[in-house]
Amino acid sequence: MAKAFASQGDLTEKKITFEEVGKDLWAFTAEGDPNSGVIIGDDSVMIVEAQATPRLANKVIEKVREVTDKPITHVTLTHYHAVRVLGASAFNAPQILMSDMARAMVAERGQEDWDSEFQRFPRLFEGHESIPGLTWPTTTFTDKMTVFMGNRRVDLMHLGRAHTAGDIVIHVPDENVMFTGDIVEYHSACYCGDGYFGEWGGTLDAIKAYGVDAIAPGRGDALVGQDMVNTAIENTRDFVQSTYAPAARVAARNGTLKEAWDAVRAECDPKFSDYAIYEHCLPFNVARAYDEARGISHPRIWTDKRDIDMWEALQE
Repeated sequence: MAKAFASQGDLTEKKITFEEVGKDLWAFTAEGDPNSGVIIGDDSVMIVEAQATPRLANKVIEKVREVTDKPITHVTLTHYHAVRVLGASAFNAPQILMSDMARAMVAERGQEDWDSEFQRFPRLFEGHESIPGLTWPTTTFTDKMTVFMGNRRVDLMHLGRAHTAGDIVIHVPDENVMFTGDIVEYHSACYCGDGYFGEWGGTLDAIKAYGVDAIAPGRGDALVGQDMVNTAIENTRDFVQSTYAPAARVAARNGTLKEAWDAVRAECDPKFSDYAIYEHCLPFNVARAYDEARGISHPRIWTDKRDIDMWEALQE
């Protein structure tokens, strides 16, 4: 490999912020690292996103215990990516919730994704020895599922494909707050390597239609107030469109992946190069955009070997 992935050199610990985004609703954020959410019901707690390892999950648990001693009964996973799910065992929750499609993605490519992310992002997998294996849900649903935590209603919904085929959002109606996973980011690059560029915008529209008062995004700061929510949604839309359009133009003239890379950089670097994990995501985003533009509708499976082959092709 000509040089390391940007993520392999990202070894600096990030500052954790734990912010209340609605009554008894919290966003655990860490400067562009994967976020988690906390929903406190009458008698119990739901965690949204489990982190990459039990070690990292324990940092979430420490924050939870600063605000409540209620038991953690549910872990909800918005999609299948290793950095989101492999820490689930730390919570000892009797219920692990995913969409049907997210579970299918674990079965289809969960191990490959784990191997790929482990190679690319060593810092997030510190303490990986304690991961017991792939995380499987206890309960799945197709379009919508409601969990009642006492009187608090929590709606889990698949609003469309975006970051992956199985993305879900979690809406808490009594505070009009949403946890979006990686469908929405804030000043952090979207990882589009398993995404659906042509459908992402429609899914953002579905989120926007709720007019929520706050969002805990997949990465980046918590979004409190409709102005900040809408800004983040539109910035996410711009990022996705600005990645896809140049790659599609190159694909339309039968250009190469390297030419697509150069075209996307020319469009995106001026706008997004200061976003968290921008360089980490870019090669995978370009590869997926180029594939989709050439008619490969279902994202190909990333493996540790495919990662390196793609990266080497971009260095030539």
